Amino acid sequence: MTDNIDTSYQPTTSARRLTLFSLLFILLTAAGLYAVYDQFAERSISFDARLIAPQTLVAIGALLLVYFISDGLRLHFTLRALGHCLSFPTIFRLVFINLFFSNVTPMATGGGFAQIWYLNRHGVPVGRATAATTIRTVLAVLFIFSLTPVFLLTMDAFDGQTITGDLGVALAIFILLYLGFFIVLLFRTRWLIGPLSGLLRTLNRWHIIGDTRHQLWQFKARREMLRFSRSFGDYLRGKPLFVVLSILFTALFLLSLFSFPALLIYSLDYDVDYLMSLGLLVVTTFIMYFSPTPGASGISEGVFGSFFSGILSGNHLILVIVSWRLITIYLGMIIGLFVLQRELIKTRRNPG
Repeated sequence: MTDNIDTSYQPTTSARRLTLFSLLFILLTAAGLYAVYDQFAERSISFDARLIAPQTLVAIGALLLVYFISDGLRLHFTLRALGHCLSFPTIFRLVFINLFFSNVTPMATGGGFAQIWYLNRHGVPVGRATAATTIRTVLAVLFIFSLTPVFLLTMDAFDGQTITGDLGVALAIFILLYLGFFIVLLFRTRWLIGPLSGLLRTLNRWHIIGDTRHQLWQFKARREMLRFSRSFGDYLRGKPLFVVLSILFTALFLLSLFSFPALLIYSLDYDVDYLMSLGLLVVTTFIMYFSPTPGASGISEGVFGSFFSGILSGNHLILVIVSWRLITIYLGMIIGLFVLQRELIKTRRNPG
C-alpha cells in the first residue's frame, strides 16, 4: 500500500461538547437509576458487603483483565490482518480512549472519530484506521444481532415482554437498517461517495465551509472512502490466522462483557442461571445499540432493571446495576480520560 499518513486529521468533538455530553451522561444515568428504583426496586436499596468480599474482587479482577485484554487483541489482530502492527501499549491505550469517547457521545460516534485520530497519530492511514475500527464494530454487531433473535424466541424470561410484542416490528426495521448500512459500507463503499459529496456541496453552498476547504474535503473524502473499500478487501484477504483470531477475541470480549452480571448475582448467593443472565444482557446490549443518549445512559439502566427485576430482590437490583456499569463502563471511562489527557499533551508538544 502507498497510503500516506494524514497528520492533519483531528477529532471533531470539542472540549465544551465533551463536557456537555459528560454532564448529560451523569444526569441520564441518575434518571435511569431513579426510574428503576421507583418502578422495579420497590424503592429499596441496601449495600451488601458480599460484593467486596476478597473472593468476589479477585473473580471480578480476573474477568476484567480478560475483558480489557480481549478488547485490545480484537483490534490488534484486525490491524494485523490489514498489514499494520502497533505495540501492545499503544493498542491498550486506545481501548480506554475508546471507552471514554464512545460513552460520552451519542450513538458512540465520538468513539469512532477518536480511534481513527489516535491510530492515524501512530502511523495508520485514515482509510485503514477507519476500516479497522469499523470491521471491529461489525464483528461485534454480527455476534449480538445474530444471538438476540435466538434469545428472544427461546427464553421463557421474555414471554410477555413488550420487546417481543409491540416493539417487534420497530426492532426488525432497526436491525435491517443497521445491517444494511454496514453491508453498503463494507461491500459497496463507492455508493456512499455521491451522498457524501452532495453533503459537502450543500455545506459549501450554505457558506458553512469555504471554497478552498470544500475542494480539499471533497478530495480527502473520495480518497479515504476508496482506501477504506480497498482495506476491507485486504482484511478478507489477510493472513487467515489473524482474521480468525480477530473473530475469536471478539467472541471472548463479548462473552466476558456478558458474564459480569452473572458473577455479581452469584456473589450475592443467588441461584443464577448463567445462560439466562447471558441472554438477558445480550438483548440489553442490543437495545443499547439504538440508544441516542451518551453511552446509552438512562436506557441501559432502565432495560437492565426491567429484565433482571425477576431475578434480583428490590434491595439488590440498584446495587447490581451500579456495580455492573462501574466495572464495565465507569472504570474504563475514568482511565480513558487520563490516557486521553496524556495523548493530547503529547500532541501539543509534538504536533507533527
